[in-house]
Amino acid sequence: MLQTVHEKNARNGRRFPHAAGFEAGKTMLPGGLDSQDLDMSDHPRRVTRALLSVSDKAGLIDFARALAGHGVELVSTGGTAKAIAQAGLQVRDVSDLTGFPEMMDGRVKTLHPKVHGGLLAIRDNKDHAQAMKMHGIAPIDLLVVNLYPFEATVDKGAGFEECIENIDIGGPAMIRAAAKNHDDVAVVVEAGDYQAVLDELKMYQGSTTLALRRRLAAKAYARTAAYDAAISNWFAAELKIEAPDFRSFGGRLIQTLRYGENPHQSAAFYRLPDRRPGVSTARQLQGKELSYNNINDTDAAYEAVSEFDPKRTAACVIVKHANPCGVAEGKDLVSAYRKALACDSTSAYGGIIALNRTLDTETATAVTEIFTEVIIAPDATDEAIAIVGKRKNLRLLLAGQLPDPRAAGLTAKTVAGGLLVQSRDNAVVDDMALNVVTRRAPTEAELHDLKFAFRVAKHVKSNTIIYAKDLATVGIGAGQMSRVDSARIAARKAQDAANELKLAEPLTRGSVVASDAFFPFADGMLACIEAGATAVIQPGGSMRDDEVIKAADEHGIAMVFTGIRHFRH
Repeated sequence: MLQTVHEKNARNGRRFPHAAGFEAGKTMLPGGLDSQDLDMSDHPRRVTRALLSVSDKAGLIDFARALAGHGVELVSTGGTAKAIAQAGLQVRDVSDLTGFPEMMDGRVKTLHPKVHGGLLAIRDNKDHAQAMKMHGIAPIDLLVVNLYPFEATVDKGAGFEECIENIDIGGPAMIRAAAKNHDDVAVVVEAGDYQAVLDELKMYQGSTTLALRRRLAAKAYARTAAYDAAISNWFAAELKIEAPDFRSFGGRLIQTLRYGENPHQSAAFYRLPDRRPGVSTARQLQGKELSYNNINDTDAAYEAVSEFDPKRTAACVIVKHANPCGVAEGKDLVSAYRKALACDSTSAYGGIIALNRTLDTETATAVTEIFTEVIIAPDATDEAIAIVGKRKNLRLLLAGQLPDPRAAGLTAKTVAGGLLVQSRDNAVVDDMALNVVTRRAPTEAELHDLKFAFRVAKHVKSNTIIYAKDLATVGIGAGQMSRVDSARIAARKAQDAANELKLAEPLTRGSVVASDAFFPFADGMLACIEAGATAVIQPGGSMRDDEVIKAADEHGIAMVFTGIRHFRH
């Protein structure tokens, strides 16, 4: 059944017109506006009193000064009140409002009926108005709160007790109260919304509209939800609870994207409290706005290149459609890039390039020789930035540092009606106890290549086969339903690369091979041997391991087991 705004408000005890200031045929609204100036559904509310309590004081004084200019009484707490007073503005301390001092190291200051009554009271409800009058509760029409910096405190590595002390209690309680009563109260949870409030106060003669208050209320609940999610996830990690009864994630909008994976899908990019270096923390120096697929592929590339310690070696990863199509180590970045490109120069066209060291002039020159969507690196020289700048559509991202491949963390994926959450795959081949299972052990050179190949396999979609030679991929088979198919596709792509480079034979001859999971039968490994592989690294664990080992011995192949697999779906 449809109902008018008047009917709906009448049912809720909200009456139009107001009890005073109206005449027949003309309803007076807060701020001196009348029904002919503004549609009744906008429900403007005059702001007479504002409570401000912020940990982040950016923009506070200018905002408070503008509020005072509209005749708004300022009420505040602790450090916020002190900052406002020092700016020469009149401010009433919340303890004066409540009749109680701040106590318990500031833990108790706003948890009081005179605060929450002022926020929650329905202005047009007679019973509420009577209770306010009886108990001396003054209305609070605007609440400005940004919360204790819990996320930042955790991010800097603070101890348990310091993190606990940075859990805000009064702030979320006030925010939720004001947001619930958004018909009468505006709530602001970040400085970015100060101007929107001031614009409305100016436009509507000291009032805010229902449309703005609802938008602010929705944001307020999202903020407290994200805040509580950060706290609950931190607690679970501290207590080593791997599967808490409730799990939630909250993020801050970085940008609204033009579309998702496909043009008919909407999308947005959010930053989580976990400040892991990468695309979410990087500075974009130039180029078009990143798309959904750009962000996804850039993340895959930078996570892969982080496997290579820049103090040990230069490394380059080229990604296309979330899979590496070329990875290499080198004595310098340009050498690593050229080796990675040689693996599959066709797929590299329009790809994402990730580097583990500062982008230099020579590498920037080489990279810009072909069409590339994104370059991401920890840093770049001024000369390299200038070179990339000549390609105006090429995005250049500087992440500051590499993510730690060993760091703990969570990954999440939605399924129909559910959320799959797991710990990040932070296993690193350098930490694994490699077990030689064949009669022949790998040579030192083979062992270096085997570790390299398994490092790459971790970042390629399963089923995965990686051929590697001289610390560079020479064939990559990704995402196939059969491991044999992955082995054959990788070999075929190696042959294509050899044809393009006019080589007498593919580089899989004399290469090593990595499999992200065990070979269920010997046929997959035999396909790799047929392509020219001389050594194999795989997790092991198949019921037919003996058959696979026997086949390797019959062909004089060295094979090592890692005991750890790298499925990636």
